[in-house]
Amino acid sequence: MNAPARPQRPPFTSVLADDTVTLERLTASADAELSALPAKAVRDARQQRHADVLLEAARDARRAFLALHTEAVYDVLTDHRGRYVRLPELLDTAAERFPGLAPTRAQLDAEAGLIQAHREGRAIDQAILCGALLRSPAVGAHLIDAMLLPTPRSLDALAAFRETGHLALPSVTVERAGTAAHVTFRNAHCLNAEDDRLIADLEVATDLVLLDDQVRVGVVRGGPVDHPKYQGRRVFSAGINLKDLRNGTISFAGFLLGRELGYLHKMQRGLLTDPAAAWSTRTVQKPWVGAVDTFAIGGGMQVLLVLDRVIVETDAFLSLPAAEEGIVPGLGNLRLSRLTGARLARQVVLSGRRIRATDPEAALLCDEVVPAEAMDEAVERAVRELSTPAVAANRRMLALAEEPLDLFRTYLAEFAVVQARRIHSQDVLDKVERRWQRSLSR
Repeated sequence: MNAPARPQRPPFTSVLADDTVTLERLTASADAELSALPAKAVRDARQQRHADVLLEAARDARRAFLALHTEAVYDVLTDHRGRYVRLPELLDTAAERFPGLAPTRAQLDAEAGLIQAHREGRAIDQAILCGALLRSPAVGAHLIDAMLLPTPRSLDALAAFRETGHLALPSVTVERAGTAAHVTFRNAHCLNAEDDRLIADLEVATDLVLLDDQVRVGVVRGGPVDHPKYQGRRVFSAGINLKDLRNGTISFAGFLLGRELGYLHKMQRGLLTDPAAAWSTRTVQKPWVGAVDTFAIGGGMQVLLVLDRVIVETDAFLSLPAAEEGIVPGLGNLRLSRLTGARLARQVVLSGRRIRATDPEAALLCDEVVPAEAMDEAVERAVRELSTPAVAANRRMLALAEEPLDLFRTYLAEFAVVQARRIHSQDVLDKVERRWQRSLSR
């Protein structure tokens, strides 16, 4: 079987209805030919080259369609921006209303249970749509607003949390103590690594901290873990769960893009409570304290970049092992250099340099280094210092100056596509497979 030549750009007409039919025809033809091939796990090299050409031809069609119709598509999906639709629902609706533009729920479900290396890369197709939406200033801003609103789970839990000051989620606890609310990671089985469940729970926890009028400061900390090397010790976070990435359970909408648009952005920019209000009153913002025990790796370190006070245990270290993992460290590439400067940021991101709490450079990333037994007292002191009303007002202005919305939006548009490509790149697949095999041999 000879791989087909890449076709010319599809003959779209700029009429949305006509081009929707053309897109469906082109992508359906590619999918039909792809389905005739053996499953990816058993293809030979020639068959895989054929599949790659088919997939890229369909992606070329999507990009060409979106170059003409991005804003019109979004208006259809949101009733002319009269509704705020969260990203997972938006992608599912796009697949229904514009066949071929995004993978259908059936296509995604068909790959459930397959490891990442055996999937066709449907996340790339989702990313093409998300990147186009975010590149549009008007559409991107509306989508960002949709993701800054409280989640339905948060609203369901709010009354009980306000009454009791406590909520135990599957992988996170939230506990109000005085004017602070303590958010504790409890993914103990995997060193508090990030997975889809943790990301979803963290967004609920963040919403509750920001919605509860009795809370003035949020505190983020890792709970004790089960790992034999760190048994019973607190660990901040080991970053993305690479076993889940290998096994195909790290989602694009819920994790890779959802964490950046969800709980991390809410910590950074605040929770949207009234989309129609003036800029200064449409969100509620509160300062955040991070307490880092043992280490903050990858996504764990990325959390620290949006916090207002970072307290690190004397023996802890911070790292963004992007070079080792082969993926992009979220918005670390956007945020790190404004704290550390360009040279140190490149050492951390490109070379995997660890910053230990006792290194002189640690002062660029944390506010205080304390022994483990002094951590609780240091956190309480930080909460007292950040509880005054002026702090929230000033952090709002700092966020505006440091990371304007358009800068965030344009970075995220490119990140979406690059990261989706990276998680399906052969070097990443090889690395996570080697780690998986090593874990089995222990």
